[in-house]
This record gives sequence, structure tokens and C-alpha cells, in this order.
Amino acid sequence: MTPFKVSHATAEDWAHAAKACADGLKTDANDTLGFVYVTDDLSEDLSSVLTYLRQKTGVEHWVGSIGMGICAGETEYFDRPAVAAMVMAIPEDSFSIFPSFNEDLGQLPQATLDWIDKAEPLFGVVHGDPGNADTPDLINDLAELTSGFLVGGLTSSREANHQIADHMTGGGVSGILFAPEIQVATGLSQGCAPVAGTHVISDCLDNVIIGLDGHRALDVFKEDVGELLARDLSRVSGYIHAALPIEGSDTGDYMVRNLMGIDPVRGWLAIGEQIDPGDRVMFVRRDPESARDDLRAMLQNLAKRLPEKPRGGLYFSCIARGPSMFGEEGKEMAILRETFDDVPIVGFYANGEISNSRLYSYTGVLTLFM
Repeated sequence: MTPFKVSHATAEDWAHAAKACADGLKTDANDTLGFVYVTDDLSEDLSSVLTYLRQKTGVEHWVGSIGMGICAGETEYFDRPAVAAMVMAIPEDSFSIFPSFNEDLGQLPQATLDWIDKAEPLFGVVHGDPGNADTPDLINDLAELTSGFLVGGLTSSREANHQIADHMTGGGVSGILFAPEIQVATGLSQGCAPVAGTHVISDCLDNVIIGLDGHRALDVFKEDVGELLARDLSRVSGYIHAALPIEGSDTGDYMVRNLMGIDPVRGWLAIGEQIDPGDRVMFVRRDPESARDDLRAMLQNLAKRLPEKPRGGLYFSCIARGPSMFGEEGKEMAILRETFDDVPIVGFYANGEISNSRLYSYTGVLTLFM
């Protein structure tokens, strides 16, 4: 199968960046769909970038978003104007693009609903607005409607949170659904390593853990993280996180949430998620070594599952990864190239990552198209 085409460029303004990116794509009449990601330096120019790409390439259908960072090939772009795009040659009836819906599924166009009934899609790529508190529920509702596996990310921007779904959109969840004949393989890298086993939340209130396994939460926490950190709890900030195991997962999957606060008098722990008695939790460490090791392990496992060489891929990583975690621009993508050195890949650094229709933090989500 013919590989997808990828191009990326940076310039002083949107016009030169878009032109360089479009020139590098070298599209032809077989190309039907494009993904495009731009840095938030160009957030107000997104509509112009889209119009130029459509006119220059002849590709009518586009999906994408804005990121505080974007990536393509071995390159990452942060804090400067940049555009990255990938075009795909697939049948036009094998996908359906839908604009942003911000309240409920009733806002989806009738044409989209009719296509879902006919095609029975099993996979989709979605972009969400982090400013909409209902975004996680909207993603889940779409997954239930389609019985599909959704990946993607929440827009990350210091300006407007625009998305692209054939037109510029935003405010909720938008994206594209694929018919079953479009085969994909996905992998999720947590970027963390557990420091101990799981515990049962025996007492809690909202997002505050009061008891674990029938003991004071802080006492259990100190035992898990070890004596060195237990003596100076200020050192756990940004290093130790709470992780909520996903029930029924056969891969040990979990959702990482921030440790929001510690009450040393009562022995309580506050985390960035609502919890209930009986839920399970564990504690994980997040550091560059863990992130590198976990990413390499995910990539190697994904490579073993592939039936053939991929035509292209999308990568959604957390804005807290990239140079902040791996040391400098390009290091994270270089690790991807160790395993998939000649696979065209584009993506962006998100304000929350989506895999299997769940919203994660601190993760890297790779989707490969066969």
C-alpha cells in the first residue's frame, strides 16, 4: 500500500508556513483526506491555513486542531509558527467528518447519523475543547453511539481553542469516523511507573482520599513512596501521582491524576478526580527515565502486533511531555523513529489525550493506519 504523505514547516507568518507545508505534500488526485495541526502562534490564522491547503493541494476534506506544540517526522515545534499536515489516499465513503457538538449527540448532523447507521464505524479520531466541562461525557456518548474506539486529544492553546472538521469549528467535540475497512493499530504510553501495588479506597469524600485499605491514607502513601520522600513530602509534587486502574483492563491500564494536596494532620490526600469508596488507586512516579522506558516498551509491543507495514500515523502527546519531559525538542519523536523510522507521522501536544474513548493525562497515544 502507498504510504501517506507528510510535510511540515515553520516560518515567520502563516502564509509562508502553509505554502512550504503544501509544497512538500506533493498531492495527487488519489488523495482524499488531510490531517493538519498548527501551533497556537497561528491560532487566529487557522481558517486561512485551511483555505490555502485546500486550494493548493486539491484535498477537500481536512481534520485537525491547534497545539502549543506540534510534531511531524523527527521534528517538534514549540513557541513558533508552524504547520504539519498528512494527506491520505482512502475512499471518500470510508469516512465521515462531523463538526463540533458541545451539548449532546442531537447536535450531530443528520447526514452523520445516517452514515453511522450505514457504515457502523469502529474507530474515530476526535478533538475536544478543554474549556467545555462536558467534553469527557461527550466523548463517551459518541463512543457509545458508534460502539467505536476513539483516539485524539484536547486542543492546547494560549489563544483560541479552534478545531478543524472540514471547516473551522470548536467549543466541543469534533472529528472523523472511519468505516471498518480502514484498519488501525493503537498504543498508549503512560509515561509513569508504579511505585507499589494497588489499594482499596476505604473512606473518601469527593476527591479526597481519607482511608486506604482501612488505614490512614497518608500512612499508606508514605509506605509506598519510601522513607526518603516520606520525610520530605514537598519533594513528591510533580513527581508522584495518583493512578486509577481501569476495571477489566487486561493490560494493566490506568488513568493518571494529579496529587492535589496533602493534609499531614488528618492524613488525607486530595487527587484530581472524583472517587468513591471501593475504588482502587495506586501511586506512580513520573520522570524522564520512566517516560522513555514506557514509550519504548509501548512501541515495541505495538510493532509486534502489526499485520503489515503502516501507511502513516497520528501521535497525540501531553503538553507536559515533549521537551519538558524528554529534555529538548525532537527527543520524543526520535524515540518513535527508533521503531517506526520510515512511517509518516504527524500530531500535536494536547491538553488531555484520548485513547479507547477515555481522557488521560501525561500520555502518548499512537495510531497507525494499515
